[in-house]
Amino acid sequence: MRLLGTSASPFVAKVRMAAVLCGIELEFVSAETMEPSDTLLSANPLGKVPVLTTETGDQVFDSSVICEMLDRMSGNQLIPQTLDAFTRTRTFEAAASGVKDALILCLYEERFRPEDKRHAAWTERQMAKAERGLAWLEAHLDDLNEDPSVAYCALAALVGWMDLRFAGKVASQAPKVRAWTDAFFAAHPELAAVKPHLA
Repeated sequence: MRLLGTSASPFVAKVRMAAVLCGIELEFVSAETMEPSDTLLSANPLGKVPVLTTETGDQVFDSSVICEMLDRMSGNQLIPQTLDAFTRTRTFEAAASGVKDALILCLYEERFRPEDKRHAAWTERQMAKAERGLAWLEAHLDDLNEDPSVAYCALAALVGWMDLRFAGKVASQAPKVRAWTDAFFAAHPELAAVKPHLA
């Protein structure tokens, strides 16, 4: 199967980590999202990554759907099936994804909008969402199951991406999350190659 994405994307990294933990090999193909190619647009009309092309040629997106597919293919290695563990895992995943969403909006506002058209109050609201979400992740870190799950992938991908784009923020605002992430990558060195990085 082939995964279309960018090396720096936290959503792509989440999927790549999930695939490694599930023992499923994915061919990674780099895609440009700022000026999407016909290849990307034909795979996902939204022009977003990641997109998984299956062995039958079907396209699957977004990251949560792809991770759930990988989980089913592997016999539920990433998503617990008991109601309590399922709820905690998927809620934690959603919180990590929400922090990513808010921070990406802040980054895009600064990177792509002319300075005289930036909306400071809007950016502050997005940053406040991200910081509340990060605090929630810090407070609920002990809710994670002992076995690696999709929540592990979501959190590790988030922190890996924040290290690129918001260096020092995790350590200063969520020291438990920082320590957890360092320990996670130390325990799973095979994931270091697929965490967010600049190509």
